[in-house]
Amino acid sequence: MANVEKSVRPDLRIAVVGLGAIGTRVVEALDRGLDGLVLSAVSVQNPEKHRSRLAGLIRPPAVLPIEALVDVADIVIECAPSRLVRSIVAPFVTNGKTAVVLSAGALLDHEDLIELAKQNGGQIVVPTGALIGLDAVTAAAVGKIHSVRMVTRKPVRGLAGAPYIVENNIDIERITEPLKIFDGTAREAAKGFPANVNVAAALSLAGIGPDRTTIEIWADPAVTRNMHRIDVDSDSARFSMSIENIPSENPKTGLITALSVIACLRKLRAPLRVGT
Repeated sequence: MANVEKSVRPDLRIAVVGLGAIGTRVVEALDRGLDGLVLSAVSVQNPEKHRSRLAGLIRPPAVLPIEALVDVADIVIECAPSRLVRSIVAPFVTNGKTAVVLSAGALLDHEDLIELAKQNGGQIVVPTGALIGLDAVTAAAVGKIHSVRMVTRKPVRGLAGAPYIVENNIDIERITEPLKIFDGTAREAAKGFPANVNVAAALSLAGIGPDRTTIEIWADPAVTRNMHRIDVDSDSARFSMSIENIPSENPKTGLITALSVIACLRKLRAPLRVGT
């Protein structure tokens, strides 16, 4: 009986932009090994700051400027400030490649990137991140969703410095009891809290859009976790979801966000894939 050779797919080359709380965990996971994936490069604003950490990896990646990543990677993972999203995503989707975006709120300001991906055979992936239930919302959106509302409660220091806080002269350091500081659409929330409510942007993209998805944001000195509750009413189901995320070293980001990116990467070459 003749031997049948198995076709071996080449490893997917991964580039990571940003080595904060999320990017560092993703880089370390890739360095330890994820089947079918290889860390090819990273890009950081201050390479010298991270040189010793990168040198300690089993297979240190190249350190390159953002514009050079598309030549050495098939997939880029954006773990960077939202202002960099276009410069990271556009080259990859223009070349028919994939961009994993964590700053989902920035996509609401650069929606043309989605069309750019469509025209060139690229793809933008928004991981589940700090929000459970996006599969359910995506499924409900195949039918008709009537309403989506999200209520977020955060520790006070996790909201410090947000543009909405600064522009409205809200002295959150003096808050001694739960205070609702915002009530509006996901699009408005993404502008006012770009580092805090990427979950709301992802929720809106999965469902009925940023102008029909509504969100309340509470500053609560009594909580130590980032808390989200989502209520969805649709023609196929009515459901509610709640999650309490343990903050990472960055109080604006939950620990589960980095784990969500790693889980997303594992799915790329997994023999069994669970979830939409």
